[in-house]
Amino acid sequence: MNNGFQGVVGHKDIIQYIQNAVQQDKVSHAYILNGERGSGKKLLANLFAMTLECEKGGAQPCYECRTCRQIENDNCPDVIKVGHEKPNTISVDDVRTMINNDIIIKPYNAKYKIYIIPDADLLSIQAQNALLKTIEEPPEYAVIFLLAENADSLLATIRSRCVILKLKNIKDKLIKKYLMEQMELPDYQADICTSFAQGNMGRAIMLATSEHFNEIKEETIQILKYINDMDLTELMQAIKRLESYKIQITDCLDLIMVWYRDVLLYKATKDVNGVIFKDQLKYIKNQANKSSYEGIEEILDALEKAKARLKANVNFELVMELLLLTIKEN
Repeated sequence: MNNGFQGVVGHKDIIQYIQNAVQQDKVSHAYILNGERGSGKKLLANLFAMTLECEKGGAQPCYECRTCRQIENDNCPDVIKVGHEKPNTISVDDVRTMINNDIIIKPYNAKYKIYIIPDADLLSIQAQNALLKTIEEPPEYAVIFLLAENADSLLATIRSRCVILKLKNIKDKLIKKYLMEQMELPDYQADICTSFAQGNMGRAIMLATSEHFNEIKEETIQILKYINDMDLTELMQAIKRLESYKIQITDCLDLIMVWYRDVLLYKATKDVNGVIFKDQLKYIKNQANKSSYEGIEEILDALEKAKARLKANVNFELVMELLLLTIKEN
């Protein structure tokens, strides 16, 4: 059973805004939904589109009318998902064909004609300028959703003509509750997935369902437990094994981050309740006794640098080698 906005975890303020806009007939022609990957942009854009198009006209999609069913099955002619030909860019041609030349045609049978642009950060400057003309003078019936991870990368002229809805992080207890109740995850596993998700529901679900996550977790823990006794060759072999996992490699860095947060927390408070890696307590305590506060800070700094370097496409092995050597020294 679909329960519309009630089924969404978090984002209460955005949901309130959407429902008010629809009820009071104050719908804007262009919206930017801004939030990191997995934060729920697509889900909210779909629910917004469904609410706008629903034939019953309530503050919720009814899921029963023809239009709701069409949108749910991705085959409503009046809700258009804008794709792109090239892998890393949405070109001016994509915008012209899929939006500008199409928007002049009235809706087939729904009230609005809605365009959803996932990965709007990939719009080239020319594509944004082409879109700008449409956003400046849209037909009455048109609504455009731009879904972006970083809205600041869009032209200021585009941003100023859109209503920007920022997706905030979701509280850990809500994520944990969802994982345990809806996905039937055991308490300990739900804890770990929630810590790593850092307020991102999509990420929590991905971690909960990823077979690689547990493998990467075990592999990373092995390195952290025995790093002081490993020589460079063994470290490099471990790095090679990590690299073979196709999952986003930042998960490995997040695991290390959580491990050292545990070490820091235990060192500062001697309290085991806040520790996430409860099953590794012996090693966490051991490391807390060995490392100085400055040493742990240095490791946490090195992790931030490693993340930034990987984002900038620096060679993975090189980044990990530097990081693990910093960990070994501290």
